[in-house]
Amino acid sequence: MAKDSQQRAQADAVAKSLLRPARLSLLADRLVFFGCGAAVALFLYIALYSSLTPIPFPDSNPSPPLASHASTQPQTPLPDHPSTISHLSAQQNHSPLLERQDEQPSIPTPQNQTSSSSSSSSYDDDPPTTPYFVHEAPSRSPKAPPNPPPGDPQNSTFYDDPDLSYTLDRSISDWDAKRHQWLRLHPWFSATPDRVLMVTGSKPGQCSNPTGDHLLLRFYKNKADYCRIHGFELFYNMALLHPSMPGCWAKLPLVRAAMVAHPEAEWIWWIDEDAAFTDIEFRPPFDRYRAHNLVVPGYPYMVYEERNWIGLNAGVFLIRNSQWGLDFLDSWARLGPQTPNYKKWTKLLHSEISGKDSGDSDDQSALVHLLVKDIKRWGNKVYLENSYDLHGYWEAIIGRLDNITERYKRLEKKEKELRRRHAEKDTVGFGGTREWYLDREVGMGPAERKKRRPFVTHFTGCQPCSAGHNPAYTWESCYEGMHRALNFADGQVLRAYGFGRPDINNISSVQPLPFD
Repeated sequence: MAKDSQQRAQADAVAKSLLRPARLSLLADRLVFFGCGAAVALFLYIALYSSLTPIPFPDSNPSPPLASHASTQPQTPLPDHPSTISHLSAQQNHSPLLERQDEQPSIPTPQNQTSSSSSSSSYDDDPPTTPYFVHEAPSRSPKAPPNPPPGDPQNSTFYDDPDLSYTLDRSISDWDAKRHQWLRLHPWFSATPDRVLMVTGSKPGQCSNPTGDHLLLRFYKNKADYCRIHGFELFYNMALLHPSMPGCWAKLPLVRAAMVAHPEAEWIWWIDEDAAFTDIEFRPPFDRYRAHNLVVPGYPYMVYEERNWIGLNAGVFLIRNSQWGLDFLDSWARLGPQTPNYKKWTKLLHSEISGKDSGDSDDQSALVHLLVKDIKRWGNKVYLENSYDLHGYWEAIIGRLDNITERYKRLEKKEKELRRRHAEKDTVGFGGTREWYLDREVGMGPAERKKRRPFVTHFTGCQPCSAGHNPAYTWESCYEGMHRALNFADGQVLRAYGFGRPDINNISSVQPLPFD
């Protein structure tokens, strides 16, 4: 009995020792089963979530940015501000006035916005059926603040001064400081060296010459084309702002009013109605005039030594919008016909200035007088420009236009880069490329300048509106010369639109340009 009990105990011990590994194996199998199930469930969850939420991937073939000449692109003004004036953003130089201002936050340009927004893309379920375009994100540039409430002393400017005058009979003081304050309140405007307001105009009434109005329209179009391509503003005036200052003197009160009306402009550029831009690509070297306040076409020896009336030309000039500029206009106007001593000034100028022996005193002889009599105050700040045709005498230019055209064509046939198509906004940049080839092919001396396009062709003495031309010319020569010069310039403008003018003698001569 005892022996049977002992045997059963041994059998139970052996059974237990055999069942323990089986139980452990069953537990391990269950753990593996549940682990695999959890892994499958997690995988299904991730797969379902991924199908509902697209994951952005880097674009392996992003659209290339449009190449452009950055030097020709106007800086984009702030949105939603109707008074903003576009201007070129390539020049990083600041005017002397703005160098004294506090640093303003930079305004991103559309090029920067495009590059940042095109750095990644997302894939849709259906492939696009149209070309891929980069979507520009809304600009986060600081917008122009709303107009302040009337009477707000913090945002008041010189325009709120009841003593402010736009006319020449009342002077303005502290103009530089007033411009400085106005620009601080309007930081989206920047008076860079090439922010220009071009001013021109014609008489209020209809031209007495039957073809005069059409000629003035063509001259206006020429100036509008040039300003559009270069990002300048243009103001065309047909009102006589001072009844006692007609004719050549009418420009002075107009330029004075333009300075006050446009504190954002660094330069006011006056150009006569009968002057045309015949090199649309050229741009004045504003950096050269950094230390000067008035740029006039002329020759120092003829002005300061000979005191010659034709030593300069007052029909085209740039004057800096500054206190110096306002004071100079006041002094210049004091020699005009609105003063009680006009006859006295006329007699004095005839005795001092050579080359003009008859007639009343004009703005040009008065300008020579001012520069000669007060060199320290005026002359040292005046740049007499003669390295390019800021004023080109038309009779010496018209006969060269055909040869200049052929020379430019030969250069384009030789250099493929000059035959490339381009947007109108890139005209100035391509003009710089052309200048590089011209410097190498033609040269840069005074004699070689005649082989280049003249910058400005001025029809002095022709008077297109009245046809009261100088007796030294015939009206036919003036008329034909004006149309030739304007056709010559218009052919350069039309090139960006795929057309050209093969015959500058024929206003109807227009034809499409070949690809190469």
